[in-house]
Amino acid sequence: MDFSQFLSMQAELSLLAVIVILFIADLFMSSEGKEGKGIYNTPLPIILLAAHTLLNLVPTLSGDAATTAFGGMYVTTAMSGIVKSVLSIGTLITFFMAHSWMSRQENLVKQGEFYLITLFTLLGMYFMISSGHFLMFFIGLELASIPMAALVSYDKYRYESAEAGAKFILLALFSAGLLLYGLSMVYGGTGTLYFDGVFALLGEANAFTLLGMLFFITGMGFKISLVPFHLWTADTYEGAPTVVTGFLSVISKGSAAFVLFTVLTKVFSANGGLFEAWNIAFFWIIIASITIANLFAIRQKNLKRFMAFSAISQAGYLVLTLMGGTAQGMTSMVFYLLVYLVANMGAFAVMNVVEQNSGLIGIDDYNGLYRTNPKLSFIMTLCLFSLAGIPPFAGFFSKFFVFMAAFHAGYHWLVLIALINTVISLYYYLLIVKAMYINPNENPIATFKSDCYSRTAIAICVAGVMLLGILGCVYSYLDTFSYGVFRAFL
Repeated sequence: MDFSQFLSMQAELSLLAVIVILFIADLFMSSEGKEGKGIYNTPLPIILLAAHTLLNLVPTLSGDAATTAFGGMYVTTAMSGIVKSVLSIGTLITFFMAHSWMSRQENLVKQGEFYLITLFTLLGMYFMISSGHFLMFFIGLELASIPMAALVSYDKYRYESAEAGAKFILLALFSAGLLLYGLSMVYGGTGTLYFDGVFALLGEANAFTLLGMLFFITGMGFKISLVPFHLWTADTYEGAPTVVTGFLSVISKGSAAFVLFTVLTKVFSANGGLFEAWNIAFFWIIIASITIANLFAIRQKNLKRFMAFSAISQAGYLVLTLMGGTAQGMTSMVFYLLVYLVANMGAFAVMNVVEQNSGLIGIDDYNGLYRTNPKLSFIMTLCLFSLAGIPPFAGFFSKFFVFMAAFHAGYHWLVLIALINTVISLYYYLLIVKAMYINPNENPIATFKSDCYSRTAIAICVAGVMLLGILGCVYSYLDTFSYGVFRAFL
């Protein structure tokens, strides 16, 4: 065995080094004293993860050629490196958000475990993204899913958190079983689990490989929480700690969507029948996801359940990029994921600050929030408008690129339905804005000052929304201009 192949796994090795350092540091950090671990444990994970992100972002932006290791089981490309960096940034924002929650007396003794479990989840996502073999993909999937169940049930003495963890792990196991059964069918039909090998051997579509692909899509549908595989989402989001809910809604979903795109285009596009089958399947899954989620979001009174159905709808738009399996779709997916990360995490950062200082999480509890906390209300509005896709915010351009990719792939009616659902989503996002600015409240949430870590997380998200909005505006103008010149030249 050539151990130099491990050098290709730079992102995974540096993240593993961060985990080892934090594990050793946690052993020697006393939980006694004024704040104990709250003083040391929050800055250390943030500094180490920030260094890890910057260390891996530089070679990613240089656009190095794809490299493989371990006989093709591990594959890294510039695009996969970008997605890993996006997920690392999202995890870094999560650590900033978690400081006030981790500094509570009941969490001081176990905050080291929170950071370690979160980073192990991120490591599993790294393996998923760089997998070139279904076995490595499944190992990464389980490495990301099992620690996530521990995060969901982190407040184990709260009934809702324990219930959410039980539901999540049971449905995760069920979806993993379906996915593994589908992979066994693919292996039975082709005799290999390498992505390239399956692609080369899928010469004819038959019932065996078609069922294998169907079970694979079903298993991934659970991970991304697409309709009709979404029933766990609202209960899990409501019961999990708010910080964990934000992490689950963006980071886990984004990695699974990217891997789904990669597998479908690299493996199941060799045969025309299979290619047409998964495009038809996702045509209806996307319509169901964005429509049903929008309708159910209108009925919610709990803000975390509201964001759960918002996440299901956003997953539909995210998966819209894979229609046709084009390079434009892949690019628009990554940009959409980045915009969705900063906008959604910004909203969750505000929710977490309000919950930590008031204990309130209902939509009606936000009535009159503008009177006592105008800055938080403005930031929440900015993030919600971006999620809704209102110009000139970043969410408008991310949805624009997604719709253009699907339109160019020939799915005109699907784009029209998605546009109609965007109007519906605007309505229920405005319900939150209406509660903060218009709805009367005799006893609004009291004025409070958030901690510096939470303010940093919010600042990163706001800066991301603004900068990505400007970047999307410039890119859309240049792209439209170059397209017009090209058409005039022809």
